[in-house]
Amino acid sequence: MTNVKESANFIWSIADLLRGDYKQSDYGKVILPFTVLRRLDCVLENTKVNVLKKYDQVKNMNIQNLDPILNKEAGYNFHNRSNFNFDKLIADPNNLASNLRNYINGFSQEAREIIEEFNFDVQITILDDNNLLFMVLKRFQEVDLHPEKVTSLEMGYMFEELIRKFAEISNDTAGEHFTPREVIKLMVNLLFMNDRDILTKKGVVKTIFDCCAGTGGMLSVAEEYLNELNPDARLQVFGQELNSESYAICKSDMLIKGQKASNIEKGNSLKYKDSPKQKGDQFRNQKFDYLITNPPFGVKWGKVAKEVQEEHDDLGHGGRFGPGLPSKSDGSFLFLMNLISKMKPEGSRLAIVLNGSPLFSGSPSSKKNESSIRQWIIENDLLEAVIALPDQLFYNTGISTYIWLLSNHKEPERRGKVQLINGVGFYEKMSKSLGNKRKEISDSQIEQLTQVYGNFDESEFCKVFDNKDFGYHKVTVERPLKKSGKIVKDKNGKPKPDSSLRDTENIPLKEDIQEYMKREVLPHVPYAWIDESKTKTGYEINFTKYFYEYKPLRSLDEIRADILALEEETDNMVKQVIS
Repeated sequence: MTNVKESANFIWSIADLLRGDYKQSDYGKVILPFTVLRRLDCVLENTKVNVLKKYDQVKNMNIQNLDPILNKEAGYNFHNRSNFNFDKLIADPNNLASNLRNYINGFSQEAREIIEEFNFDVQITILDDNNLLFMVLKRFQEVDLHPEKVTSLEMGYMFEELIRKFAEISNDTAGEHFTPREVIKLMVNLLFMNDRDILTKKGVVKTIFDCCAGTGGMLSVAEEYLNELNPDARLQVFGQELNSESYAICKSDMLIKGQKASNIEKGNSLKYKDSPKQKGDQFRNQKFDYLITNPPFGVKWGKVAKEVQEEHDDLGHGGRFGPGLPSKSDGSFLFLMNLISKMKPEGSRLAIVLNGSPLFSGSPSSKKNESSIRQWIIENDLLEAVIALPDQLFYNTGISTYIWLLSNHKEPERRGKVQLINGVGFYEKMSKSLGNKRKEISDSQIEQLTQVYGNFDESEFCKVFDNKDFGYHKVTVERPLKKSGKIVKDKNGKPKPDSSLRDTENIPLKEDIQEYMKREVLPHVPYAWIDESKTKTGYEINFTKYFYEYKPLRSLDEIRADILALEEETDNMVKQVIS
């Protein structure tokens, strides 16, 4: 990783050349596409001569599509048939802009489209007009990004670190939470653990999908995990990403690794249909073995509210959002329901990172909301486990986060059960913080948490509940309306309710409602009754309550001793100042 850090720092320093001619918020428009270009250039270097030789042989053969032939010669799913590379480009500084465009046009179609996602041609013009193009390209030519020196996983680290830094200096951090690799490793461990017997079979092929793919970090770690577990296994990765730069980086990474880059799509996963300006869900008819994502926390979904509401109203459970719609201030549950809709009927597993809000927000009502979504997930026995993570794990937020693990084909001992794991204490403090990230989970702690999950035994870190333990009836308790001390009755002789005295009670599903009333309510208000027409069912997971540990207050003697010690220390300090 030393080479990665050195290369990342060097690339970051190139941005200093742009100071004055570019706004800080626009540095990424230059640095990121150049980093991708340099990586592609280094990857193709060893076979470039063979590609050019083959191109001379076949270019006049009237072959409709030369890409497969030249890709084979390059040894990758892409190639570059231009005579230029970074070394030759800097050798002709007077024609650099036109030569660079020629070089980019020499890439095979899929690679060329990746560069176009950055709208890079505009930056070439700006750099050339400000006499910066040669200086920037020369600095990148000095960066060694050959695959022998920097692996694909390490490139992923580098890209995410660059994006994070650019977002930080431009104050563009709202909703952007790059997932630390140790969190992804834990998610992947949990996702694959119960399937290890299947995954070690020779020639096994599995699929995984991320609907908020970012730069592809989750897909890369999952692929690496399976390769280590079983070199004969193949994991086909699929992803969708909305941000153009992240999408381009993800797709280029897949292209270099030999994955099918067309499996990475651009668009808004929450939209059902494509529009002229923006594509919607590009995987609406597909199912996957594994599903994984870290959706943006607390991001408003008002921009797609019309389409989401229409899908909910028109398609119901035939669409993705039949169980309900969350508050427009946080679309996390929409991403979760999107992934659930892509689970295979014969069995899939799903891991998602969420903030605390989806555990408890929303209350039972006639309008389907977060509570309805939780109810649907739990009553359909999809929720397998929730793992509480330490705070201060993410680069751009210090909030507490949770991994939700879902399966539509639970193992027998887990059916009808939900496992809660308290992992908030599983961390080590970092020697140097990265933004808001001050903690990290070590490999040994990842293994510990994975074992806690796998053991499925109650302990100080683990509790197992029946699905119904999270459910409750929200009942409306009425009290009679009184006038001049007398109860007012309706025409049927029944007491009229006093709306000013109306109250609600949340009664656990496992409790008999009438028994609860006799024990908890009627001893205090013997004229009270329940309006059964208003009773609703709700679900929430009060994680803190289940792992609450009572800590006794300090004794008065201890407090008094501390105060006296402070007084003595202060008195001595005053004497030193005076003397």
